[in-house]
Amino acid sequence: MTANHTGIEGTCTPQFSEVAAEFARNFADRGEIGAAVAIYVDGEPVLDLWGGTADVETKRPWTGDTLATVFSVTKGMAATCMHMLADRGLLDFHEPIATYWPEFAKNGKETISIAMALSHQAGLPVWRKELPSGAFHDFDLLVDRLVEEAPAWEPGTSHGYHPVTIGVIEGELVRRITGRTIGTFLREEIAEPLDADIWIGLPESEERRVATLYLGDRDPNSPMMRKLESDPDWYGWNFIANVGGDRENVNSRERRAAEIPAAGGVASARGIARLYAPLARDGSAGEVRLLKPQSLPAMRSARSSSDCDVMLRIPTCFTLGFSKTWGHRELGPGQHVILGKNAFGAPGMGGSIGFADGDARMSFAYVMNRHGSGVGLNDRGQSLIDAAYRALGFTSDRPGYWVL
Repeated sequence: MTANHTGIEGTCTPQFSEVAAEFARNFADRGEIGAAVAIYVDGEPVLDLWGGTADVETKRPWTGDTLATVFSVTKGMAATCMHMLADRGLLDFHEPIATYWPEFAKNGKETISIAMALSHQAGLPVWRKELPSGAFHDFDLLVDRLVEEAPAWEPGTSHGYHPVTIGVIEGELVRRITGRTIGTFLREEIAEPLDADIWIGLPESEERRVATLYLGDRDPNSPMMRKLESDPDWYGWNFIANVGGDRENVNSRERRAAEIPAAGGVASARGIARLYAPLARDGSAGEVRLLKPQSLPAMRSARSSSDCDVMLRIPTCFTLGFSKTWGHRELGPGQHVILGKNAFGAPGMGGSIGFADGDARMSFAYVMNRHGSGVGLNDRGQSLIDAAYRALGFTSDRPGYWVL
């Protein structure tokens, strides 16, 4: 059926009408500016909605073709590329990174495996040596600087979110193994076959479709911000202070064009849901197969978890390249991501998300342009996820896992 909430466009099957109602409530009660949500079940679309404003100044509406900058949702795109290489026998997650990238083997990084890096255990969460302005737009510079870094902890012994460095490792490995940039690999091997609007490195021809981002203030009461305030010498400061002016550049053409494999993706909700549709099934959707079924357990199985992530200061759990449920509802909005027990995906700064859940055979994506505070989901995104699981007959215990 066609959505009938005021200002909301798109389609929604009756089963998911509660998701449509929550989406409308985001605009009416939760301050949404512009957004889209898409859900596929068994590889077929069951909900595709959008609404609001893509640019406040020009009053450009959010349409079915609008794209959003999705920050760390990009990690799911990059991780899928890595798993496809492993599926083809071109990469072994248990090998040292230096097997494929010899220059990486210095300053204590010689034994860091690909698996350690993808599960945020490599000890390289930030660049501690100062980056120049615009550094995130220069992939080769980031590669060279990462070679010179030393781990902040003994690799494999601790667990802390790697916001951007994980993508540099993934991008350089894809380039070394295939001779293609990760953005090119994503486009040719995933986006084009699936007809998915997802990019790492946006072509200029698509620039007109991108929504303007509206960043909010950081939450001073978040565990990470409290750590920053109490420990001015903590290396985690570089998560904010040593990013080459990235926060000021989020709406620039240069940033959207750059290949930032962990944090620079541009996509539609529909495109992200299409990416995850095969991963919620047997590795295929329609005529397109991304991976063999036996490659899926490595994508969804927890590899590392902690009650206090060294960087984010909340409970987190990672597979090889993907996130699972983070935290619990008692931590409050912005400090948790509540999914199904076997779901995997990637949340993005400000509250966007994409994920697959094989138990539900569901792929889900939500993107928006008014960013919330915290490191997880806010009420806008989490309410949509909760409604989707309820529509499929799942229940949630008090901390948060959704289960059948």
